[in-house]
Amino acid sequence: MSELAVHESPIPGFFVIDLVLNGDNRGWFKENYQKEKMEALGLPHFEVVQNNFSYNQEKGVTRGLHAEPWEKFISLANGRVFGAWVDLRSGDSFGKVFTMEITPDKAVFVPRGVANGYQTLETNTTYTYLVNAHWSPDATYVSVNPFDPSLAIAWPIAKDQAIVSEKDLGNPMFPNVQPMEIGK
Repeated sequence: MSELAVHESPIPGFFVIDLVLNGDNRGWFKENYQKEKMEALGLPHFEVVQNNFSYNQEKGVTRGLHAEPWEKFISLANGRVFGAWVDLRSGDSFGKVFTMEITPDKAVFVPRGVANGYQTLETNTTYTYLVNAHWSPDATYVSVNPFDPSLAIAWPIAKDQAIVSEKDLGNPMFPNVQPMEIGK
């Protein structure tokens, strides 16, 4: 059995969380987000206002890279994804890329201004994320083309085999993205 742990990634303010799965012959149970315990381990204060799910039927579904104007706590209910993040905030870490595989026993905290994307590695994957601002179809945010070669993201499934929306394929290339000024 693993222990709950919070680790900072190479992107400032971006955290990886080791979750505990308690399982038996029926399956498993986890505390997906436990504010008091996680904040005691170093996760920033995070007021959840909405819980979103993205069900992905096929392997190779690729979404992102989007830097919405809110923080996210991302985990999986089932399946596996390859996650990719790009810091779009102004400062020394602008353009820094971080990738990792997320499974039900891993979660990530993505700060505002860091573009988030993922690719499903299994069929029937359910991606879930808590946010600290309400989603709106009118929200504006910065996005980056997930397959921009200048980012050098090593997606496990190539662009020609990935399932990607036209909108995401039309996202600007990184050299055309202006750093975001994130206010307090």
